[in-house]
Amino acid sequence: MAFRSIGRSIGRSAAHRAALGLAAMGAALTAQPAAAQFFWSPPDFSTPPLTDAEAATALGLPGATPAEIKAGLVWNLRAALNVAALQCQFEPTLLSISNYNATIAHHDAELDAAQATLLGYFQRTVGKGKPGQMASDQYGTRIYSGYSTVQAQRGFCQAAALVGRQSIFAQRGTLNEVARSGLGSIKKSLILAGEQFYGDPGRSYSLALPSFDPKCWKKGKMTPACQIAWNQKIGVQP
Repeated sequence: MAFRSIGRSIGRSAAHRAALGLAAMGAALTAQPAAAQFFWSPPDFSTPPLTDAEAATALGLPGATPAEIKAGLVWNLRAALNVAALQCQFEPTLLSISNYNATIAHHDAELDAAQATLLGYFQRTVGKGKPGQMASDQYGTRIYSGYSTVQAQRGFCQAAALVGRQSIFAQRGTLNEVARSGLGSIKKSLILAGEQFYGDPGRSYSLALPSFDPKCWKKGKMTPACQIAWNQKIGVQP
């Protein structure tokens, strides 16, 4: 089974290639670590490799055999990198699209085998034929949704880029090992964690607004009672 690539086969214009070249040159000159793309002091997303028991629970595959757990690891990593390719394009230097495209091209055979093994798992545990196929399809949808995040997007994109980079240099047949070592950090990154040194004042800022209840307004002006409540809310002394 051939897996579809994201983007236009990374066929970029000359101007875009030049821009990327300048960005790479700038990165080399400043010698900033990868974490500096978002953080001066990044959150610690490191985790130990998943054991089979931990993986069966984390991946939602109760009673899975060792071979099925390997397949689940591979398929979850594919889902995580696919979501990253779609959601992390706001930071091109993460190379989320090219990481995903290169991964599915380099590890195509292992991905095919993982998909077939997972289908076998659901046909064994749910039922052969249509019930197993439906459960397999629902599982695929569920794990994609599980890697989608908004508030924790920067951390997720950072973690997925690191594991994606490892996957494209891994030997064929070893993507499950990359997933076993890296999926924990990707899942950990889905919990919001910001800048560790300076804090995150810009992102954590919340705007305080007065009540827009019609009872609080008369001819475009706030009524005295609501004005008093508003002053108390924002800490204005009478």
